[in-house]
Parts: sequence; structure tokens; C-alpha cells
Amino acid sequence: MSVTQSTGVRSKSAYLVAIAFILFFWQVAAWYLPDFLMPDVWTSMVRLWEELNSGDFYEGLANSMSRLGIGYGFALFFGIVLGLLGGTVNAIRSPFKAAIIILQSIPSIAWVPLFLILMGFGNLPIIVVVAIGAFFPTALSVINATESVDKVHISAARVMGASRFQLLKRVYFPAVTPELITGAQLAFGNAWRALISAEMIVGFSAGLGRSLAYSGEVADMTGVMTNILVIAILAAVIDQVVLESIKHRLLRYQYL
Repeated sequence: MSVTQSTGVRSKSAYLVAIAFILFFWQVAAWYLPDFLMPDVWTSMVRLWEELNSGDFYEGLANSMSRLGIGYGFALFFGIVLGLLGGTVNAIRSPFKAAIIILQSIPSIAWVPLFLILMGFGNLPIIVVVAIGAFFPTALSVINATESVDKVHISAARVMGASRFQLLKRVYFPAVTPELITGAQLAFGNAWRALISAEMIVGFSAGLGRSLAYSGEVADMTGVMTNILVIAILAAVIDQVVLESIKHRLLRYQYL
């Protein structure tokens, strides 16, 4: 078995063990609490199956995934571009990095009231909040990575007549890719939490966050737990299946 396959098996096994522990403690809590406060695992699974056969579920899922995709995509693009510029232009590196550190300390959800006033109810404020949540860790990881680029490589490229664009493309970007991918995974976690939180607050149309908020408003605890289960499963699948697959393809030389 190769190192890549061994690592993949261990990762999947760890997730299965974690899921088993979570379900176990959930069931134990359900045994000791009234049904209207904590439904058991089986009841929630039955509700989940019903939801999976409902058109409303897929409408909400599609809305959430589209908002996530647009916001996360913009965050990665601008995080990479501005991170490379901020990391390679000495005049702006320190203030730009300081601004990112300060702004990323603000929870993404704190921006929602401002953007609702500026942009009104709609998809745009949610997308912007998602983008903000993912932008800062992406840009910061790129800036930090540029600071560790081997100066010999930079000097050699300049001696050979490389332009600033060629330096970015041929020297800096390949060097920062490993840390960029790690930053992108961290950024996904921020983007996902920002998405669910923003949808819970804005709640103008179907979405995973809105469905969770509505279940809480009507005291439907089975619905609450079912929605939490869906949110957790989707996050794990996207992170461990989609993003890990991309990571292994881009950094396959590290897993040989």
C-alpha cells in the first residue's frame, strides 16, 4: 500500500470513529433528556430520509451551494492575487498584513447588519459575508508563504531578466502553493460557518441556515438536529472528499 493510500485510509478511519463517538453521545443525551428537547438518533435519521425525498430540501441545498461557490471562489481569487502583491511589494507588505490580521479578528457574521443596510435583502450580502470569511486566511497564508521564498531563486530569476509578472508566475506562485492550499482549506471552514450564520439571520429564501433557524423558531428539535446533521455531513464531505482530492492532485509529489 502506498503512502497516499495509507494516509487516506487512516483519515477515513478517523472520521468514522469520530462519527461513531458523536452519534453515541447524542444517543446517550437523548436517553436522559425529554423527547421534545433531544430527539434520538433514529428519529432524526427518519426525518433526514424524509427531507432527502423533498423538493424543498434540494432547493435550499442548491441556494446554499451557489452562494458558497460564488463567495468562496471570489475569496480565493482575490486572496491569491492581493496576497501575492502584498507579499512581494515591500512598501505595502507590513500595513497590508496588519490590516488583514485586524480585520480577520471580526466575526464574519458581524458584517451582516451593515451589508443588509447597504445591499438590501438578497443573495449579495450573504455572498459578500462568505467571501470576507474566506478571504483573510487565504491572503494571509499567501503573504506568509512569500516571506519564506528562497531569495537565491528570486535573485537568479532577476539575473535572467524575469519581469515582475514572470517572478510572480514562475517563482512565487509555485513556492506558495502548498501553504495556499492549506490556507484554502482553513478558508473553507470560515466560509461555511459564515454561510450558515448569514442565512440564519437574513433568512429571505430557502437555504440550509434558514431551514435550521426556522426549525428553532417553531421549537422543532428533530428538525434542528436533522439540519445540524446535514450541515456537518456536507462540510465533512466537501473538506475531506473534494478539497483533499484537489490537494493531493496539486501536491502529489509530497504523497509519493
